[in-house]
Amino acid sequence: MRIEANRDVCIGAGNCVLAAEDVFDQDDEALVVVLEEHPSDDQVAEVRNAVAQCPSGALGLVED
Repeated sequence: MRIEANRDVCIGAGNCVLAAEDVFDQDDEALVVVLEEHPSDDQVAEVRNAVAQCPSGALGLVED
């Protein structure tokens, strides 16, 4: 699985960081930064939750 983040769509809500702080962060403009493009098996549930909670739809998952 690979995480895709569209920073042009991101509105800086920070829900992704709250849901999976080991995988996502925000830069100085509050836009999403992906720390782990390929999450580990124990991060998958958190990542799926973060993607579902993204209010702008900036996050997506690509199954390998």
